[in-house]
Amino acid sequence: QVQLVESGGGLVQAGGSLRLSCVASGGTFSIYRMAWFRQAPGKDREFVAAISRSGATTDYVDSVKGRFTISRDNAKNTVFLQMNSLKPEDTAVYYCAARITPYEGIYRTSNQYNNWGQGTQVTVSS
Repeated sequence: QVQLVESGGGLVQAGGSLRLSCVASGGTFSIYRMAWFRQAPGKDREFVAAISRSGATTDYVDSVKGRFTISRDNAKNTVFLQMNSLKPEDTAVYYCAARITPYEGIYRTSNQYNNWGQGTQVTVSS
């Protein structure tokens, strides 16, 4: 099992930017597929972005394409989510997720990840 700790959330005005970080400990980071999910009040948890073990492959939900960028630094056991042009509808608790995999593939469904962080709140004001 790996422990995940997110940081970087906060309150920002619409059009602003935030950079989320997720530091992993207790495992070999380079063998984990990683992803970001979010959950707004009263809504189901939603896939946001995913990245393969090497970082060569990424995937995004349509609503954030062109605005968010997922990346990872395997030497620092960290995955990032750079969020630009934020909108009020991006307001949610953002969760980092991980799963050991021997493959380069990535997945959008939450049941493909078995390690979760505690979440970090992102609030975008209009």
